[in-house]
Amino acid sequence: MSERRFYVTTPIYYVNDEPHIGHAYTTVLADVLARFHRLHGDTTHFLTGTDEHGQKIVEAAAENGHGPREHCDLMAARFRETWRVLQISHDDFIRTTELRHETVVQRILAQLYERGEIYQDTYEGLYCVPDERFWTAKDVVDGNCPDCGRPVVPLSEKNYFFRMSRYQEWLLQHIADNPGFIQPHSRRNEVLGFLKKPLGDLCISRPAARLSWGIPLPFDPEYVTYVWFDALLNYYSAVEGMEAPGLDGWWPATCQLIAKDILTTHAVYWPTMLRAAGLELPTTILAHGWWTHAGRKMSKSLGNVVHPIRMSETYGADGFRFFLMRDMVVGLDSDFSEPALIARINSDLANDLGNCLNRVERMIHAHFADRIPAPSSLDAADEGLAQQARLTIDKVFAAMDEVRIHQAIEETMELVRAVNRYLEVKAPWKAVKDGGPEAIAATLATAAEAIRLAVSLLIPVMPGKCGEALYRLGMIDAPEALVAGPADPAWLRWGGLRPGAPIRPGGPLFPRIETATDTPG
Repeated sequence: MSERRFYVTTPIYYVNDEPHIGHAYTTVLADVLARFHRLHGDTTHFLTGTDEHGQKIVEAAAENGHGPREHCDLMAARFRETWRVLQISHDDFIRTTELRHETVVQRILAQLYERGEIYQDTYEGLYCVPDERFWTAKDVVDGNCPDCGRPVVPLSEKNYFFRMSRYQEWLLQHIADNPGFIQPHSRRNEVLGFLKKPLGDLCISRPAARLSWGIPLPFDPEYVTYVWFDALLNYYSAVEGMEAPGLDGWWPATCQLIAKDILTTHAVYWPTMLRAAGLELPTTILAHGWWTHAGRKMSKSLGNVVHPIRMSETYGADGFRFFLMRDMVVGLDSDFSEPALIARINSDLANDLGNCLNRVERMIHAHFADRIPAPSSLDAADEGLAQQARLTIDKVFAAMDEVRIHQAIEETMELVRAVNRYLEVKAPWKAVKDGGPEAIAATLATAAEAIRLAVSLLIPVMPGKCGEALYRLGMIDAPEALVAGPADPAWLRWGGLRPGAPIRPGGPLFPRIETATDTPG
């Protein structure tokens, strides 16, 4: 990748409920991108956080016998703990109840109001209380909110509006001039379809008499800021004025990751807000799909919600991360099941990667006293594996450049499988009987280096287990070093293992998960 500055964001997660697989997927995806850019030597900043204002927060707090502030404190702590368990390496965690955020929101609102970008008017329409959103009669479905399916109610009240409509033609032109602004292409088309209809102005306030849990409007304290106008500004408020080494600053964001259900707010509301405020737009807004269960969207009412901490405690954070990244094509929906997770871990990680590392370690231990052997010469098979490894680096970089994480992983796993095939052909366990250790030095050195490179390419996906593997190969001094610490960009080149360097053999890197079908009779 050529870009030297990389600022990636997740949505800030609404704290009306516990973290689930959707939150986990977006955040792990952002973490993989951030770790890869750091590994590639880019100056990187990774932001996540929590969205803590609005009516739903008040209701959720009341249901649990808490005030809004206490509820938000508890939920923010749960998100932080989930990210700790999942080995998330965020540089900042912002909460919209923090003063640093509220100050920026109020200042930008005041500026827009002074410029005539915000005005007051009476709104009469249909209102969804759970979603805190107004709808027109043509939007509702059988009297229900088109998003959540719950009843809407007629409402008439004075509010403040942002003149979003004046930016419709500008936004269409920006999308046309910047094909990579909204990704994937299907989501770009979705936004363009939305913009075929006249774009209305955006209601950005709620009367404080009806909803007091929000940021007061600086020009009218009888109103608070609508949660979306508040929340979206976090991406900017978190980095405003913050220094970036060797750079002018962190804004604009390079890549903003979202789920497809909040596409309109991020690809229409957000860019028009930035334009009105005189701020640059993010380079890319990337909308991913949903995890489903048996083809159905997950929900608490259906009882099919996947809890990230339970998955991590049961199958390991690295195995869970690997499955999330390998089994979803970014932009498309994917189906989750524990049997599929177990099969992926057993096949790719236990059988392919873990066994390959273990068999090479064992032979180096047995015949070279735990030291990387020094080959006297290389044959065509050795050179062929080395060349495949070098090509894998280029393929992984190309896939990561286009956020095709699943393909980057598959290219890396194909290298692992190539090492296993290479070992089967070379059969060092037979060759050593006839020619002694010298006959297998080149084989084991080449196989160990190829495995080391494959593990290095997988660091962004599985920092914990890859750290353990690189510790065993003598590359780092502590197995947990890569969970929170940096990796060396030099590891993404062939030739990282030095002859004579010590290794630390261990047990199975990924113990096989036994299932009912593994038990005889």
